[in-house]
Amino acid sequence: MAQNNSYILRQFGDDPMKHSYQDPEGNTAFTIGMVVRDPNIILRLSRELSWSQQHPSVMGPDNSYFYLGAENAPGYIVYGNGTLHIPMPFFLRPGKKENTTSRYFRMQNGRDYKWKVYSAHRMECMDGRTTIATWEVTEPSQEHFARLTLQPASLPFITEILTSLTLNRISQAHGW
Repeated sequence: MAQNNSYILRQFGDDPMKHSYQDPEGNTAFTIGMVVRDPNIILRLSRELSWSQQHPSVMGPDNSYFYLGAENAPGYIVYGNGTLHIPMPFFLRPGKKENTTSRYFRMQNGRDYKWKVYSAHRMECMDGRTTIATWEVTEPSQEHFARLTLQPASLPFITEILTSLTLNRISQAHGW
């Protein structure tokens, strides 16, 4: 836990399809990496059990899978061992205003949340007008690439927040 009762996760690695998040004590919280490439890429975001056991309010799926289309085109998302395939263009939708950089996504509870994308270096996840998570690239002198600041209200659906953040970063990298 950091100041203001927020949680900090440090992102190690700058590749949106292969990196990890660790807390300040060095405990790995999440890993993102390739499961298979045959012929298309399948990525897995995994929440580490040892980290989540330290935070009783963490809920939701332990994993999410990113099934990319041909030549890394948008495919679909699957949570855990679920059978529901959520198309990436539906999962992460553009904002309602013209020329907006915001991206909306729907949690499994049916509520919509928004990533305010300021740049490829900073994004904020919003629940209405309340910021529940902030992702930002750190200074080059830091050993980690980025920092994710999470408010306590984000922990019950942390895997969904990390899934949408990862998809935002993949989308930026591939120009979707």
